[in-house]
Order: sequence, then C-alpha cells, then structure tokens
Amino acid sequence: MAQSQLVLMAKVGAPHGVKGGVKLTVFAEDPLGLRRYNPFATGDGRTLKLTKVRAIGKALVGEFDGVGDRNGAEGLRGVDLFVPRQRLPRPDEDEFYHVDLIGLTAQTATGHILGTVRQVSDYGAGDILEIAGETTVLVPFTRAIVPDVFIDRGFLIVDPPSGLLEVDGGEPHAVDDADDPQERDDLDGVPANPSHGR
Repeated sequence: MAQSQLVLMAKVGAPHGVKGGVKLTVFAEDPLGLRRYNPFATGDGRTLKLTKVRAIGKALVGEFDGVGDRNGAEGLRGVDLFVPRQRLPRPDEDEFYHVDLIGLTAQTATGHILGTVRQVSDYGAGDILEIAGETTVLVPFTRAIVPDVFIDRGFLIVDPPSGLLEVDGGEPHAVDDADDPQERDDLDGVPANPSHGR
C-alpha cells in the first residue's frame, strides 16, 4: 500500500521491563484504545499485532504478539505503526483528520490560490495550517478563518482577517523554518491526530 494511504498511529520507544513491553508514543485520540486498529503495518513491511496497551504512570506501555523478552522489544525500538486510512472511523460533521487536510489547495473566497496545506500543527493554542505557496504562511484552523473545507474536491477556503496574511506592500507573511517552535518532518507517515473540530 502506498505510504500516502497509511496513517501513523504510534511510534515504539524503549523497552519496558523484561517481558517484551515497550513504551509507546500514540497519536490516536484514545491512546488506550489503540488495539482496535490491529494489525499495524511497519515501514519495513512487517505486520504487528498489539495484545495489550496500559498506562504506567505517565507512560503508555504496549505488548506485541510474538515479542516476549527485552531483546525482542529492543528490536522494535523506533518502529512506526501505521494503519490504512480507510480503517479509521468516519469523522463527525465539521471534524477532520489531519492527514485529510494535508495536500489540500488553500484559496481565498475570490479564488486566489495561497498554496497547499503542508502540515497541521498544534503549538498549544489550537490547530494551525501551514500553507506552502510562493511563501509559507501559518493560518489558524478555525471556522471563522477557514469557513469551508471540501476534501472530496481537494481544496479549502481561507477567509483571513485584515493583516493576517499581509505585511507592508501586501506581501504574504513568510514563516521561515527557523521560526517554527517544533522541528518539521516530511509528510511520510502523517500522524493521525484524529479528527478535530473547529
């Protein structure tokens, strides 16, 4: 299956204990419900089945079928767990998966093309669309600023308040990678960050 059809649900971290447990970084809305997405595909073509997910303190720990000791768990360190997009539940009305927003064309209500949604991030104040065009701009993903999303037609409408996308001379405000508070990754394995509303 093409990488673009897969959604990153979790990443395997360090071993936990001596019986095959591993720490997990989970991108699903309900981390303890991760097993419902079994089985998982890995980037190197394997298929893994989670048998247990539990919270231990602030950590999430998982166990996999066929992995029963620390050596086996160590072999999974750094492995990404993917599921096909079609296996995810349908989002509610006015909710969207980040993976479905990435790649959409962003345009104004008058048809001016701003660029393509490259990433959806949340730095603590709500979801932000990173739109890459002639310059890169960051747009809050709110109903007021992004009133319409047409996933099936491949675009969304941006209705920015005065000054959001322009600086002196009417040029869009550019955002350099150095301005980004988090390191950006390529689009391969876009985290699910499943559906969110506006």
